[in-house]
Amino acid sequence: MPSVRAAGRSLAYEWIGQQNGKPALVFLHEGLGSIRQWREFPAKLAGATGCRALVYDRYGYGQSDVLAEPRRTVAFMHDEALIALPQLLRELELKNPILVGHSDGASIALIHAGAGHAVRGVVAMAPHVFIEPLCLASIEKAARAFENTDLSEKLGRYHRDARKTFYGWADVWLDPEFKGWDIRADYLPGVRCPVLAIQGRDDEYGTMAQLDEIERRVAGPCELLKLEDCGHAPFRDQADLVVSKAASFVQKLM
Repeated sequence: MPSVRAAGRSLAYEWIGQQNGKPALVFLHEGLGSIRQWREFPAKLAGATGCRALVYDRYGYGQSDVLAEPRRTVAFMHDEALIALPQLLRELELKNPILVGHSDGASIALIHAGAGHAVRGVVAMAPHVFIEPLCLASIEKAARAFENTDLSEKLGRYHRDARKTFYGWADVWLDPEFKGWDIRADYLPGVRCPVLAIQGRDDEYGTMAQLDEIERRVAGPCELLKLEDCGHAPFRDQADLVVSKAASFVQKLM
């Protein structure tokens, strides 16, 4: 798997499809995600739109560099959005992409677009724009599962160091300072590109208030897709519908 350096770290990445003049889709995975955990979703969306797709492992995930510092800071999503992602796009000579983010990755996409970077559109699945008690309770539950179930073994199939990956995510989310994390006022009004925000009604990490805040605050056009029988991963729980809606959104951008 090829790698690229961004923000001083080696990041594994993979292209799906061939360059053809259409805008690239750039996939930003969730807080415990990786290239492989997207499964077939990037390939399906690339096939449905004719766009080339870039999937990559963020720092501390998958086959990218293992987390070196003992603890991430509460600004880690801002660092990804404002430092690492711009450098990655420059290194790979990508301009004005369509960002497709899930969970933390969706928040990173919104921060990146809201800071004024050139983005053609954002697909934000299960995004976080402020912290809800429901989310923190679910992360505490996940931490217990990591220590008492086979979750660590499952994550080890995808990540070079599953323990560092897990606690690099959980520790910062459960940091008392993180309760005040909020991008609604500082970044959402700067999002001028079209946004498709998607969330399941059974999402254990967030409520529909996240989508409603996005719709209320972004400056550009915004579509909401609120899904029944769907948890935190719409691209898995309602795969066909999400591919169809996201493909239609991307086609309109072109």
